[in-house]
Amino acid sequence: MAKILIIGCGSIGTELAEVLMTKGHQVVGLKRNPPVNDIAAGIAYFKADISSSDSLKALSLDFDFVYFIVSPDGRNQESYEAIYNAGINNLLAHFSQAEKTPPWFFISSTSVYGQTQGEWVDEKSITCPVNATSQLIRLAEQSLMDLNANHVIVRFSGIYGPGREYLLRMARQVPSIQQDPPYYTNRIHQTDCVGVLVFLLECRLAGKALKSCYVASDDDPATTWEVMSWLAERMHTSLPSPKVMQPKADMNKRCNNQRLKALGYLFSYPSYKDGYAELIDNGRD
Repeated sequence: MAKILIIGCGSIGTELAEVLMTKGHQVVGLKRNPPVNDIAAGIAYFKADISSSDSLKALSLDFDFVYFIVSPDGRNQESYEAIYNAGINNLLAHFSQAEKTPPWFFISSTSVYGQTQGEWVDEKSITCPVNATSQLIRLAEQSLMDLNANHVIVRFSGIYGPGREYLLRMARQVPSIQQDPPYYTNRIHQTDCVGVLVFLLECRLAGKALKSCYVASDDDPATTWEVMSWLAERMHTSLPSPKVMQPKADMNKRCNNQRLKALGYLFSYPSYKDGYAELIDNGRD
């Protein structure tokens, strides 16, 4: 079994660690503020702030795989700089001391695509983000790939699931939603986030060749109008009211997941209807 480092143990990282441990892997979770009950959780934690190189000095170098699943503190450029510039560079400098650099699974975002007209995008599409935070993510991707072609970039679309129910709350407020021109959105359930990351590791352990990048998004990109209207009907609330927006948006695209599916991954929640129906039926709001 493998020795695995998970950098960033939030909800997805923690669930990933738990799944990997049930499969017999040794997991270390790097976290700035580990939970007090870490022994009860069964996860061995290493306390560190990746934006500080000094806090990484005692981190072991003998990992077989590394997952990078770090979320910035805020949506501002400074927070993204701390993670995707200083943090990445500190980690790469630390692991450059290892006899053999472990391959990474770097969790990125489909925000690195800057398409604005509802185009389909996949791993071969041009990445041309306009906003500074997405540009920092893209630069971090490139830094990894320039060093080691065995690293794998996983670009998640919008994550939803238990504890991530913003759209349900929004639908209850009868919002005004862009209807024309259509504005597309893309999602992945957090269960599938973990599922994809476990699946890719198992493919690599089984000797399957992996591509350098995978788009991880469900089968059903849909317009915001379609999604919010469906949620309103399902929850028996009033339908949203339409509003007309300018034809050009900062991001408006449809994510194609065929590379991931061709590798053999089966989505637990292939459509937003599957995931949100479960959340609604479970009474989550």
